[in-house]
Amino acid sequence: MLAALDQASDFLKSLSGRSRLMILCHLWEGEKSVGEIIRLTGARDTTVSQQLALLRKDGIVSARRDGQTLYYSIVHDGAARVLETLHGVFCPVDDKP
Repeated sequence: MLAALDQASDFLKSLSGRSRLMILCHLWEGEKSVGEIIRLTGARDTTVSQQLALLRKDGIVSARRDGQTLYYSIVHDGAARVLETLHGVFCPVDDKP
């Protein structure tokens, strides 16, 4: 049980933080390029890059390169399910993709 609690705690730490949650909410809607994420979040490119690197390191997102463009998507099923739950609790029903 303690190992599972540690794993859950680490997972929630990976998702926490306003910048990471904003990025993940946009990725929950589908794959996005780094440029799209920057535009959608209004965050600085260095902030987005740092947050994406952390999410990638923790196995939450993955990147796909197409020429010079990097595209990110959520690959952790648990993260997608948590985001869906958070969306249902905190966001209006008509915002759901």
